[in-house]
Amino acid sequence: MTEIPTLERPQTARRARAKMAVIDCDIHNTMPNNETLYKYLSPRWRRYHEMMGVRGHIGSAYPRAMLNAARHDAWPPSGLPPGGDLDFMRAQLLDQWQIEVGVLNCLFGAGSATNLEFGAALASAVNDWQIAEWLEPEPRLRASLIVAYEDGDAAAAEIERLGSHPGYVQVMLVVRTREPLGHRKYWKMYEAAVRHNLPIGIHFGGAGGGPITGAGWPSHYIEDHGGMPQAFQPQVISLVTEGVFEHFPTLQIVLIEGGFAWLPPLMWRLDQSWKRLKEETPYLKRLPSEYIREHFWVTTQPIEEPPHPRFFTQLLEQMEMNDRLMFATDYPHWDFDAPDRALPNHLSPDLKRQILAENARTLYGL
Repeated sequence: MTEIPTLERPQTARRARAKMAVIDCDIHNTMPNNETLYKYLSPRWRRYHEMMGVRGHIGSAYPRAMLNAARHDAWPPSGLPPGGDLDFMRAQLLDQWQIEVGVLNCLFGAGSATNLEFGAALASAVNDWQIAEWLEPEPRLRASLIVAYEDGDAAAAEIERLGSHPGYVQVMLVVRTREPLGHRKYWKMYEAAVRHNLPIGIHFGGAGGGPITGAGWPSHYIEDHGGMPQAFQPQVISLVTEGVFEHFPTLQIVLIEGGFAWLPPLMWRLDQSWKRLKEETPYLKRLPSEYIREHFWVTTQPIEEPPHPRFFTQLLEQMEMNDRLMFATDYPHWDFDAPDRALPNHLSPDLKRQILAENARTLYGL
């Protein structure tokens, strides 16, 4: 039997696992190869993919030292790419860390195709593949539903097709979209998501067709990676100020892999701006911060690590969102967070339980 490499310290992990349940809200599976993809694509779209591939907008490239943005020990001995081998992921992550439930966020085909019709076919293929080769063989897994979100009708149709499947717990977007997500072109998708009681997950990545920073194109990968919050902030602002939550009062949004230390100052700034400019958005009935605290959830990875523990405590006090912070490993990526090391030691056991499992259990109905 092939020995499974460990991602972190197993003895420490065993002690932590014995005390608290863990629900991982960000696991990245990926399509292993074209042969697998073609089992789920129609002949028409197989021919298209063979000829054109996936033409899409992307952000900056991952460093070559971390091919596929993966840890060196996350490459399966089967030769498949990291996140492409269920057996390896099951042993290395689910079993090793005794993950109670893991949420798959597949980024392959997640709204990246510039040909929207092909993008919709690709999303359907990925979703069918996830059911057949991940959700059905492994009951500990749930998944995000991939949609061609730049086409509201196509996205809504895919949600109607599979939104009632028990394995799907949210709809997946990447944060750099072609337009801010409050715009009406996305509302049919929200309507369908609400009808199926599915949150909208917004994940790190993408390019949307324009520069990937607010100041233009960066020189370095670190600018893309460290500057990702500047893509999340305008999405929060757009969703709030366009009145999405007045129109869809039960819609929930999950911000995945975008950090969260920027949320308090954003709420402060928005509240002050709204008090002076509320005439521009008369349909908003409450402070922007109230909509944010009621409709947004955030994941821990990458968790901000201030130099003094008291700063992190202050951050949580300022956010007032302890019941909406959910644990994520980001497996198999290079900045993987282990369940026993991701959270500051000074947090109370009750708060750790909330973050590690109970908040996600509430949101996803697990």
